[in-house]
Amino acid sequence: MFSPSIKHLIQEKSGAFLIPATRIAFVQEDNPLYHAFLILTKVKYSKIPVLDKDHKVVGLLSLSMITDKMLTTSEISIDPLNQLKVKDVMQTKFDKINFVQTTLETQLHLLIDNAFLPVVDDRGVFQGLLTRREWIKAFNYVVHNFDKNYEVKRIK
Repeated sequence: MFSPSIKHLIQEKSGAFLIPATRIAFVQEDNPLYHAFLILTKVKYSKIPVLDKDHKVVGLLSLSMITDKMLTTSEISIDPLNQLKVKDVMQTKFDKINFVQTTLETQLHLLIDNAFLPVVDDRGVFQGLLTRREWIKAFNYVVHNFDKNYEVKRIK
């Protein structure tokens, strides 16, 4: 459990945690795999969310998931990119959060094993991403501002 003082400082920055969906590259589950390959190659993200037609997060997709389908024992082939859809390759087991239903502690624990977490609303609609990077920035803020905001009792 976070101390109330630390929690307060982190919550001051928590609005900045979310990278809104409008700024996130994503693909839809029915997109051809070649489309996803182009997106991932151009945006230079290691992994992106996969949405369904209702804008709900249904998976995650990485470049390595795509290239794995291109590799055979003797060659690299782009044929699978034209034959498969994103939903055929995507990761379907992943962590996601709803800010209203998730504590700061839970967010932090999930970010230990995830570079980012998809954020959804109460209907499961994609709202954006919570990234480990943004959390580290918030921690940096706390470390540098704690003494300015709170009297620290020194133990001798």
